[in-house]
Amino acid sequence: MEKDLSQLYQKIILNYNQNPYHFEKRSESIIQLEAYNPLCGDQFQLYLFQENDIISEIYFHGYGCAISKASTSVLAEQLEGKKIAEAKEIIQKFLAVVEGKEIQLSEPYQDFQAFSVAKNFPGREECANLSWLCLQEHLDDEK
Repeated sequence: MEKDLSQLYQKIILNYNQNPYHFEKRSESIIQLEAYNPLCGDQFQLYLFQENDIISEIYFHGYGCAISKASTSVLAEQLEGKKIAEAKEIIQKFLAVVEGKEIQLSEPYQDFQAFSVAKNFPGREECANLSWLCLQEHLDDEK
């Protein structure tokens, strides 16, 4: 059973890695964040477009392992169009899943579970969390 879940999760991660959502440079964005992990070299630029209290669009570009790229793709897809407060809640859900906490996920967030396997591999939690923690820090600093 656990092997089947691992294979399913691997497919989800590989799909997001091979077909990332909004993977392109958008230098015209006013908010540009850098998510960088010096231990493994993963590095992504996050391009945010905000209108008032809403993240209207998120794009990203850079390089990293399949987990970090797929995770950043999920971030862009799931947080786009969300109010800042809602985005913060979603970030907390994602980080809790990666940490291995059992939480109930509604339909749009079920792919988060694929990243829970990162806890089984030393250092991969940082890969999964990289862009999420970067965006969380930015949103927390915006107060």
